[in-house]
Amino acid sequence: MLRTTILTALAATALAGCTTTTATGETAGRSATAPLRTATGADVGTVTATEMAGGIQIRIDARGMPAGVHGAHVHTTGRCDAPDFTTAGGHWNPTAKQHGTSNPAGPHAGDAPNLTIGADGTGSVTIMLPSGTMDGLLDADGAAFVIHANADDYKTDPSGNSGGRIACGVFAAA
Repeated sequence: MLRTTILTALAATALAGCTTTTATGETAGRSATAPLRTATGADVGTVTATEMAGGIQIRIDARGMPAGVHGAHVHTTGRCDAPDFTTAGGHWNPTAKQHGTSNPAGPHAGDAPNLTIGADGTGSVTIMLPSGTMDGLLDADGAAFVIHANADDYKTDPSGNSGGRIACGVFAAA
């Protein structure tokens, strides 16, 4: 009986560690991180995905990037082969919608707001992907986060005219 009680207590403690509470009081679940790299392998930041009640919260922390406004998206495949990162596939789109929050037939599940990089090469943003799930993000072929050369216009299918892929990171469970 004592052994069963101890094992039950240990299991409850372990399961309690699967969620955390954010500063705003929201309960956060599983998380995954994607280290961002350029085609030459330079480390240019990290993307953190956290399961929340309303979808997946994405936090982008970039450094050493070209100044300007850049499209940023979750892509369907967890591969980031240089030089052009096309192995990451298209935008994460499990519901077969068109690209962009300004597109009446959109958006993709992986469409995110533009990332603004300052003159010092840094930028960060936290966003919510309401139709994303951690199970979808960490499925058998994984997912990647890609930063594009140009701003996303939020409407042109399939990628918002956001240009080439300049940084990429593969999500792994944290």
